[in-house]
Amino acid sequence: MSISLYDLSVPTFLQTVNALAGVLDRAGEHCAKTGRDPDDFVDVRLIDDMAPFHFQIEAAWHHAVWGLEAARTGAFTPPALVGPVPFRDLQGMMEKAKRALEAFEPDAVNGWAGRPLDLQIGPRKLAFTSETLILSFSIPNFYFHVVTAYDILRMQGVPIGKRDYEGRLRTRSC
Repeated sequence: MSISLYDLSVPTFLQTVNALAGVLDRAGEHCAKTGRDPDDFVDVRLIDDMAPFHFQIEAAWHHAVWGLEAARTGAFTPPALVGPVPFRDLQGMMEKAKRALEAFEPDAVNGWAGRPLDLQIGPRKLAFTSETLILSFSIPNFYFHVVTAYDILRMQGVPIGKRDYEGRLRTRSC
């Protein structure tokens, strides 16, 4: 059985984008019950030298959507970071990510397979193909930022667990 670039990427990103959206909703519900302001989460960091919560959400969005856009265009060019924004805007980023991912067509994504893609990060130039960019750059970075956002919310007392992080598993029919 072969697996396509589309199957490796879009459903994988969607599963976790939807899960992260659900985690953000749970955080909002927790705040409504406890009287806490969800905007208090925006600048929280796990440790001083790590980026804050808002960056984690924005970076997850960028790696999901603009990783695929890079496969399409040959350049990783996410929009500029917007910086601290209200919690509600972070929730909106996940909705934008979901809509963008749902718009990718399987035949189009599969047609990008094998394309060369060079990524410049500071002084480093990284030579990828569409597949290796998605599998070795975008997906690992995406999960790093999602789990960091999840951990920040857990650290702040939001009652979420592993199943919230996993989202809806793509199981086969029995």
